[in-house]
Amino acid sequence: MNPILLDFPDSFQTRRLLVRAPKAGDGIAVCDAIRTSLPDLKPWMPFAREEPKEDEVKINIRRAQADFILRKDLRMHIFHRETGQFVGSTGLHRMNWEARRFEIGYWCSTAHAEQGYMTEAIQGLIDYARRHLGAKRLEICCDSLNLKSRKMAERLGFELEAVLRSDDLSNDRSEYRDTCLYAAVF
Repeated sequence: MNPILLDFPDSFQTRRLLVRAPKAGDGIAVCDAIRTSLPDLKPWMPFAREEPKEDEVKINIRRAQADFILRKDLRMHIFHRETGQFVGSTGLHRMNWEARRFEIGYWCSTAHAEQGYMTEAIQGLIDYARRHLGAKRLEICCDSLNLKSRKMAERLGFELEAVLRSDDLSNDRSEYRDTCLYAAVF
């Protein structure tokens, strides 16, 4: 089975959100959200190590759009249904199509944090992955010190399967960090 040949929707909606594949016109909104959220994202997200350049973000989004079409990576952007504002990003990454295993990633703009949007979006993504992709296993991996991400995984019913000791470097590359591996199996 070649994943490029798989047909599935490039979007879904939840009660308050539209979650869809990246489009070329998303660059300015995504760049602005990263810039204003930099203090919250910088400790955890490699793309937030330094102030983003608008053209680089636009190029990154076009690559993500192509990767979605080619089924290499399924990044999705989150928008508020009523206002159209960019809320954050989620997606399915490091896929094993044969085993139907996917890793969930996510980040929320600071302006939309603490409102339940990310929980809502990821619950929708879990349903999307199960219904349209036949997901058998979903994983969430995060730095052991990223308590918000850990609480998200636990709130969604994922089980902590392992703590990988000294698995990676901190985002600023100054020290070794443990990685928590959470999973849900269907």
